[in-house]
Amino acid sequence: MVILEKDFLGRKLVLETGKLARQATSSVLVRYGDSVVLVTVVISDEPEEDADFLPLTVDFEDRFYAAGKIPGGFIKREGRPSERAILNARIVDRPIRPLFPEGFFHGVQIIITTLSTDQENPPELLGLWGASAALCLTGVPFNGPIGAVKVSLSNGEFIFNPLSSQLEKSDLDLLVVGTKENIVMIETQANEISEDKYIEALHHAMDYVRENISLQEEFIQMAKEKIVPFNSYTIIQPDPEIVDFIRRTTYDRINEILRVKVKKERESRMSKEPSELIENALLEMGEAGEALREKLESNPVMVKMVFKAMEREILERIVLDERTRADGRAFNQLRPISCEVGLLPRTHGSAVFTRGETQVLTVVTLGSKGEEQIIDDLGIEESKRYMHHYNFPPYSVGEIRPLRGPGRREIGHGALAEKALVPVIPSEDVFPYTIRVVSDVLESNGSTSMASTCGSTLALMDAGVPIKAPVAGIAIGLVSRSDEEWVTLTDIQGIEDAYGEMDFKIAGTKQGITAVQLDTKRFNGVPIYILEKALYQAKEAREIIIDRILETIPAPRASLSPYAPRIFSLTVSPDKIGDIIGPGGKVIKKIIEETEVKIDIEQDGRIYIYSQNETSGQIAKSKIEEIAKEIEEGQIYEGKVTRVADYGIFVEILPGKEGLLHVSQMERLKGPINKIFKPGDTVLVKVYEIDNLGRINLTRKGLVQTEKEEPRRVIDQRRK
Repeated sequence: MVILEKDFLGRKLVLETGKLARQATSSVLVRYGDSVVLVTVVISDEPEEDADFLPLTVDFEDRFYAAGKIPGGFIKREGRPSERAILNARIVDRPIRPLFPEGFFHGVQIIITTLSTDQENPPELLGLWGASAALCLTGVPFNGPIGAVKVSLSNGEFIFNPLSSQLEKSDLDLLVVGTKENIVMIETQANEISEDKYIEALHHAMDYVRENISLQEEFIQMAKEKIVPFNSYTIIQPDPEIVDFIRRTTYDRINEILRVKVKKERESRMSKEPSELIENALLEMGEAGEALREKLESNPVMVKMVFKAMEREILERIVLDERTRADGRAFNQLRPISCEVGLLPRTHGSAVFTRGETQVLTVVTLGSKGEEQIIDDLGIEESKRYMHHYNFPPYSVGEIRPLRGPGRREIGHGALAEKALVPVIPSEDVFPYTIRVVSDVLESNGSTSMASTCGSTLALMDAGVPIKAPVAGIAIGLVSRSDEEWVTLTDIQGIEDAYGEMDFKIAGTKQGITAVQLDTKRFNGVPIYILEKALYQAKEAREIIIDRILETIPAPRASLSPYAPRIFSLTVSPDKIGDIIGPGGKVIKKIIEETEVKIDIEQDGRIYIYSQNETSGQIAKSKIEEIAKEIEEGQIYEGKVTRVADYGIFVEILPGKEGLLHVSQMERLKGPINKIFKPGDTVLVKVYEIDNLGRINLTRKGLVQTEKEEPRRVIDQRRK
């Protein structure tokens, strides 16, 4: 067993191996504060057949016992991973994947199990450290270790590896993952932070990334003295004969096809023409061609590798040598943009955002507070009132495939668009609605998540949600031969994403950044100076898109859709909540039945009324206000008779509040009391006493001017 204990940013970091999960290829137990995760890595002995990409899977297993919780719902055990667990798995997968060499096709499975959480030190950070160290212990050709650190910003000061409670009041939630030289992955949510401040945070973060790597290196060195890693791994290298034949036969045609601007035409030609050229060339070669055909057919993975490398090389030459792009745009030029709002008549808000051949329909639905998403996981957050859901149907890329539930990619893209908009969503006090946004990708050719962000802004404004400022997003790509010869590309399309080296998504307002996500395909990561250039390039593009949004809809609509629920809010004394609800919910149920509204009551006295029309909502609000009123001695009320007894009548002066009008407190009666007053009659009364038991005693003395006044079954019928 090997254990390393070191201080890291004010807390003890413990790395341990050799005790738990010993039949895995490697395993590392990580402890930071009172959070503990177990990371296991299993690598297949042989490359997977027909794999043409790294068969890496990362799973994040949250155990509810880690936080002393029992899962909610009917089945009291963990089932499918929560959205949080899926996002955490992606956070570990994304920086690790590009650090394996081309041609490595052994199956790799990483399972991260949260064993204990103090809900202050995030398990995903421990998972990154443990996965990095565990991979290095296997002897696999992994370009690690990698370090990771979180950064927050409060009152202008950076905090490194902040506690989760500190992040709640922060203007920045930044995760940086990198090697000692470069950044490999970034995940960010920010409150309109400036590019300058963001870059400063990246530079500081890299200092602690290097420190984290040094700790891992010390642990790995200690462990390797006792653990002999399995080093018999295969990296597939293309056969020189296959490489030469495919290049000679198809290079010029692929160079031509990659410059076709229309995606569907380009993909159609790419799927047919290179294979036709190869077939013709093989036929011309005679017997030698048949031998080569057999080699090609027995090595389909190698053939794919050759085509991929060649297409990447052609894109690199177009950008770096010809100084243009495959579709002819300038490096910083956006594709044509169009915006449209108010498409759907019955939804609460809708918009279509189109950028080139990427098109997204976004729809907003407004609901009551009771429709907030309940979160059942290991985090502190229990519910959320703003949700963004992203769908990527097969027709958006011209494919046929079965429709399934949302995959990891859909959940990740939805979470990114949600992060981008959260900083501008109005507070519950200002806009007490639950807000659900759904983005359906109708057409895809690069950067659908950022198109969803732009579409969300349009749809929210169309729905009348008073967002603080419009948000736009853009993806910046990278093509390079080295750290000295490179170009960043604004608004990357599909082939620039597939064959380029970076997908750097930046969203924000004109004021500053709200969300960032960086993924890279570079084996050694991306230097900060390239990211600096990309950030300012994105700012220019973002401002152009926001101007287009504002041309379409200059401000959030002043009124909501007629089909959206109306919300009326009021605040009462918490002591009055019991009166408003009534025994067994009798009072509140009666109001709901009479007015056909929904009512949510918070423990602090906030009450929200949801109605499909103004009148019903106002009536319900008035009824609640009446109940919440304090009854005062000396006050005059117009009440309704509820019961008649020989000794007096009971009068409901406020909803749920009855008082006794004793015969001794009435004017002289001209007949039996049950002949003069009937249940349902309206009478004018005054509270003359509230006794020490809370009983309300009423009087009519002084309210009736003459004994000859006609007895009233409904007071002042003339008003009606």
